[in-house]
Amino acid sequence: MNGPVTFDRVARMPRLSDTVAEHMLEAIVAGSFREGDILPSERELSEQFGVSRTVIREAVRTLATRGVVEVHSGRGVRVISPHPDRVTEAVSLLLRADGVLDFGKVHEVRTMLETYFAGVAAERGTEDDHREIERLLEAWEDATGDVAASSRLDVDFHRAIAKAGHNELFLVLLDSIAGALLETRRATLALEHRHVKVYAEHRDIVAAIKVRDPEMARRAMAVHLSGVAETWRSQRTPGDDASR
Repeated sequence: MNGPVTFDRVARMPRLSDTVAEHMLEAIVAGSFREGDILPSERELSEQFGVSRTVIREAVRTLATRGVVEVHSGRGVRVISPHPDRVTEAVSLLLRADGVLDFGKVHEVRTMLETYFAGVAAERGTEDDHREIERLLEAWEDATGDVAASSRLDVDFHRAIAKAGHNELFLVLLDSIAGALLETRRATLALEHRHVKVYAEHRDIVAAIKVRDPEMARRAMAVHLSGVAETWRSQRTPGDDASR
């Protein structure tokens, strides 16, 4: 014998229920089943896949956990539209995995997204979009002194800019970090001098969008977000983990 015999690792095979769930998901994505449709009964699926009803139940449970179907007792399994809140919840948990907000990571993603969104809003925004953005800016200004209201309106203002890009995925991406950003907004907007400065920065963003200058809109948004980061970090103590 020349040496010890070694074996290659054996790939772990997916569970049968997971394989069934993936086939069902592929059918839903392909449009074979649309939102609101009721899937075949447990017995029919069992016969079609050639597996036990237990496997089908596990597969359906997997799809329900992933937000693809809803199980209604006595009425069957209904296909539903994935909700963006699931993305938001997952990202929020990820950002606070160690119990604190990693501002650096959130700000990096926010800057990447929102500077781009501002440019697209300048290119694609309609007159109705412009009026809505302007309305929210003025409502935000009127809320001076009310940190909770101004924080919420600030979220709405930035969402309106993303919405003006007319790509529904923009809002999904922005909303995925919205919860984390609320903490930042409350801390910075509590400073009276900051509120005045933010209004001027917002006004510059709106002006660039309305004259349909993408580069100007991106620059104005970048300046605004840079100011947000500077103010946030100035409020943190040197040993505060949340200032990362």
